[in-house]
Amino acid sequence: MAMDTHVRRGHPITFGLIILFGIIELSISAWLTSQFNKHPEARTLGEQDRVRFTLFASIWTVVFSALFLILFMHSANGSVLTSVLSHLVFLALTWIIWTAAAAAVTQMLGGGLNCKFDVFVYCNQLNALEAFAWLIWILVTFAIIVVIVRGISASRRGDGYRGGLV
Repeated sequence: MAMDTHVRRGHPITFGLIILFGIIELSISAWLTSQFNKHPEARTLGEQDRVRFTLFASIWTVVFSALFLILFMHSANGSVLTSVLSHLVFLALTWIIWTAAAAAVTQMLGGGLNCKFDVFVYCNQLNALEAFAWLIWILVTFAIIVVIVRGISASRRGDGYRGGLV
């Protein structure tokens, strides 16, 4: 019973943080994309593609996390859309997307940039892009672990993975 209370409180907090940091990442990547579109000769194609993929990942995360948050607030334990399985599928896809985005940006920047000595025009913005990508990845990883634990407990009580998180 105590775990149900934690899930009812923790789900909105976790998804709220994912949405908040997703909006921040969306803002940074959208701004960088607009700058790259204004000055395409200043950037490499790989850099533009990685920032655009991060923009996609941010939009995906904000839209679907908001949808799952609204559905959870509406019916936490009575809908197929708020089940352990639906959360697990969404979070697994999101985790794969953010793993690819964060790793691509990290590889592009060589693990981070020293803005005093680097030739990247948007050094601070690219560092922030990398940092928020990994932060979102950590939050999604945490959410997956919690959903797996709740899935195991739902399976043990006989609800299966179609059972609710609470």
